[in-house]
Amino acid sequence: MKLSELAQQSGGWLKSEGPLAGIVVSSRVRLARNLAGYPFLSRCDHQQKLEIQAFLSGQIDSLGTPESLQYINIDEAEELDRQLLVERHLISRQHAQANGGRGMAFSASEKTSVMINEEDHLRLQTLQPGLKLDEAWEEVNQLDDLFEAKLDYAFSSRFGYLTACPTNVGTGIRVSVMLHLPGLKMSGQIEQVTRSAQDMRLAVRGVHGEGTQAAGDFYQVSNQKTLGTSEQQIIEEFKNIVVPQIVDYEKQTREKLLAEHGQFVDDKVFRALGMLQNARTISSEESLGLLSHLRMGVTLERIPDIKLDALNELFLRTQSAHLQQIEGRALSAEERGIKRADYIRQKLSQN
Repeated sequence: MKLSELAQQSGGWLKSEGPLAGIVVSSRVRLARNLAGYPFLSRCDHQQKLEIQAFLSGQIDSLGTPESLQYINIDEAEELDRQLLVERHLISRQHAQANGGRGMAFSASEKTSVMINEEDHLRLQTLQPGLKLDEAWEEVNQLDDLFEAKLDYAFSSRFGYLTACPTNVGTGIRVSVMLHLPGLKMSGQIEQVTRSAQDMRLAVRGVHGEGTQAAGDFYQVSNQKTLGTSEQQIIEEFKNIVVPQIVDYEKQTREKLLAEHGQFVDDKVFRALGMLQNARTISSEESLGLLSHLRMGVTLERIPDIKLDALNELFLRTQSAHLQQIEGRALSAEERGIKRADYIRQKLSQN
């Protein structure tokens, strides 16, 4: 598959079929692993990075995964291709911007991806729509088993898996859930949620993870501790405590906003719909904000004729790299604004 073709489709993890899909957009489980016999990446020289890349990329074709994995040499990829992979949550921004011996592989459904030489030698991740942490864990654990049967991981009988960042030592697991929280943002309570999450040793980040701000009222909540806690304990806590509490808080806030400020909420929703249906040029930031309000209106059943899948697709495919890949050429900021507005109007007219 060419990366330009990737821009024309929606990732399987964006389907609105998962549990609590109106608020929980996706679930991700990621594992950090390193090879024994090599220093951590920050201490590797250029030649060692290339050796790690060549060795790990050579293992991918023979893994025997349920879905075949397509390998991409990040060093050789065009900047626009790297940006596309970031926008689709297949690699991190840090991975896209680093230098030397970088690679990645992904499945056709985009639910599984592998990063080589990001912060650790190997990072494995699976994405699922909605709150499907058990399914994501099962898939990434199977992938890890396939790799571990072929590799000698850096492991300590005392500490567990050894990782570049001390917070990942132990299981090396990072559980992350992407949430759409416009009610909490609109009511000014998102800061309280963020503080409470930090008190629970959770990280709250923007839509593209570490170092990014929330866009379109989307937030990623993830664990910060792995040492001394099993993978299943972390997943159970997220599935049964952390996420349900935030979802309930968002639902209660939306209900309160409707009960006490119904006209205000409807104005936000229908104003967003009107602007998106009629705008001739629109920036990425503005479109994300308007699509967020529209998405809330759809989940609140204020607008019954628009499908959640269509809005999820718009969030993805109106980003900068997607627009340029779809158009087949580099676009100026002005051209992107026009193409983005055209695409949104066309998509909404089909619903």
